[in-house]
Amino acid sequence: MARHAIRPELSEAKEQGLHNIGEASALSGVSAKMIRHYEAIGLIPPASRTFANYRLYNDADLHRLRFIRRARNLGFPMKQIEVLLGLWGDPNRSSAEVKQLAQAHSDDLAARIAEMQAMQRTLQSLAAHCHGDHRPECPILDDLAGPCH
Repeated sequence: MARHAIRPELSEAKEQGLHNIGEASALSGVSAKMIRHYEAIGLIPPASRTFANYRLYNDADLHRLRFIRRARNLGFPMKQIEVLLGLWGDPNRSSAEVKQLAQAHSDDLAARIAEMQAMQRTLQSLAAHCHGDHRPECPILDDLAGPCH
């Protein structure tokens, strides 16, 4: 649905199948605050407005918001989501480019998981060597105060 130059009343907009920001939030699973943010940074087009200046969203906007929410849930950074949205809207896209983005993100996640697992193992080892009693000696604090590894 094209954006309207004439600003309808909210009741007219609802009759046309448009949604205010609260409804768009409920239907897309994206908070109203984030919807406004996505609009401000250009991930979604500027909302059409009612006569009273309320934002209005159509079904295509809701679909786009759901796409963004799903990409965010998978941990994609905003810049990559912007690229994915562009590819999604390009009927001449190459799926190879989409796959490359997804694989690169997966590889990044795997590296971050490995780093976090190494941190966990270190903390478990430090905790295992700490007596955890009334004595002031603490290998955890000693390790934190020592030289960087």
